[in-house]
Amino acid sequence: MLSEVEAKELLSFLTLDTRPDVKGQATEYILGLSGNRDGCRYLQTKPDFLKALVTLTTDPSIAIVKDYCYHSLINLSADETMHQPLIKDSDFLPMLFKNLLDPEFMFADRICTILTNLSRHVKTCKEVFKAMQKQEIDLAQIVDICCTEGYNKQASLHYLGPLLSNLTQLPETRHFILDKERCVVQRLLPYTQYQASTIRRGGVIGTLRNCCFDHAHHEWLLSDAVDILPFLLLPLAGPEEMSDEENEGLPVDLQYLPEDKEREEDPDIRKMLIETMILLTATKVGRQILKAKNVYAIMREFHNWEKEPHVATACEKLIQVLIGDEPEPDMENLLEVEIPEDVEVKLKDMDAKEQEQLEKDQEDLLNPDKSQQCAGIVRMM
Repeated sequence: MLSEVEAKELLSFLTLDTRPDVKGQATEYILGLSGNRDGCRYLQTKPDFLKALVTLTTDPSIAIVKDYCYHSLINLSADETMHQPLIKDSDFLPMLFKNLLDPEFMFADRICTILTNLSRHVKTCKEVFKAMQKQEIDLAQIVDICCTEGYNKQASLHYLGPLLSNLTQLPETRHFILDKERCVVQRLLPYTQYQASTIRRGGVIGTLRNCCFDHAHHEWLLSDAVDILPFLLLPLAGPEEMSDEENEGLPVDLQYLPEDKEREEDPDIRKMLIETMILLTATKVGRQILKAKNVYAIMREFHNWEKEPHVATACEKLIQVLIGDEPEPDMENLLEVEIPEDVEVKLKDMDAKEQEQLEKDQEDLLNPDKSQQCAGIVRMM
């Protein structure tokens, strides 16, 4: 890494007044540091470099702002150890939100990506939410932008989906989205089949899944006022023929599907959809409705089709609930059941072994050269 003398010299080049070619080389060097673990650890100890990067996002050179400054900040925000140093800069989060709300800001997609990275973990997610409140930015504005096609002509803003999903880790965010008077959930539901972006589609489904942890709202979510079930089931349904009796038991939107009906292409999204329904079966009313709506028939055909082990396992768990007996009267709400400590340890051990086997099975199925990107973490080199 740089000596103190070299670091001081490099920092002197990271200013708005520096000659463009020198400034370009200096910011390019920072980008290189941000792309690896050791470089991030080094920058973690150099708050002046981080402040200089934030300042240079206002540089007149689009290349420096786009190709170096924002790319560096995206890489740094993808490293969890950099979260606190970044949010400690009092100008950083306010700058991000100000630019995100500007419909003319050409780098808004990079803003979305940074905010998504920063909000992955609850601790910094709270800081992101607090920054929104300080600037009097309410969640309604974020939802409005997310649901407005072409809000920014120079940015797709697809990462607003994962940002919303991350924010719903917080009870206050879920409370807003589940407010019966606001109709936020109803606005988000069509995005479960949003074909223009897997990122936005997955983010919205993650948002719905997180909201289903609040079991008091299950009956409302499954009622005609929201009717969440068809939006969760339809992406998992295929073209298989069913008997008239089975079709009649399904929600109307799931009956007699065409021969060219295709399922959700992304396995992680398929799993999230199933996990959302598993959460809904945690309450008695949820189990009753999913059974009455013949969800089992769709999931039976889905299980026969699914090739990804981790998704098939989630499907099996849902099917077991749908065809199983009802729990004892004092255990009807599975989200409130207290599990003895020794049983919890055994269950966690079983889950770990199951996950290990699933990962092994998946490795056998995947091309060894194929790499996967962690959801919600974005790096740019």
